[in-house]
Amino acid sequence: MEKSPAAQSTRSASSLTEVHSHHHQEDAHLQSKMKTISTLDTARSGATALALGMGLAVLGTAGNTLRVYDTTRSDDPRDILSLWPANFNIKPTVALVVGSVFVVLASIVSLAFARVTSLRTKQTPAFSLGAPVIGLIASLIAIIFFYAVNASETTDTFASWTCRWKKVPMSQAPHWDTLCGQSYAGIYLAILLVPVEAAVLGLAVFQKKAERYTERYEGAKKSPAL
Repeated sequence: MEKSPAAQSTRSASSLTEVHSHHHQEDAHLQSKMKTISTLDTARSGATALALGMGLAVLGTAGNTLRVYDTTRSDDPRDILSLWPANFNIKPTVALVVGSVFVVLASIVSLAFARVTSLRTKQTPAFSLGAPVIGLIASLIAIIFFYAVNASETTDTFASWTCRWKKVPMSQAPHWDTLCGQSYAGIYLAILLVPVEAAVLGLAVFQKKAERYTERYEGAKKSPAL
């Protein structure tokens, strides 16, 4: 029995409504994924900017202690009034400086490729993950090296020497109390850099997963089979 034109029209309209509803759900799903990617990208950029600021702070504090040491030390072995001991290890502070330099450079490059449109299109997954990996490794190495050397009970470092004399008033450089505070400020910031860099790396991984899923989803929608 043939259906009336009115019934066929109703069925056609119903099918068209279902198709439009299906496409709307797909578009809503795609928009949701795009929003997630945007949120992850913003969070990653914010965490990277925080890592950059902390890296600059570590570089500033550790670098200043090295500068003061270089300008106030004496190379004359006969100088019995030297402000610094003869057997003095500056490697822990140097490690903080080198580690913070890598963190700063990796953060700047990461932010540039994330925010500059002309560079963003050239960014590869390996590169986007490589910058936070470098920052995390650099901060970890600096911390490990600092504590490994600073644990010595026979050789003084900046932290041990300056904090030993921090109560001695100084009218000119070196100001022991200031250098002591800067030494520990640098190491504490370097310690905090580790979870920050780990967060940047985690956000970058989740963002790449979301981007790959979205690319596959959009490719599937354009497939002739569908």
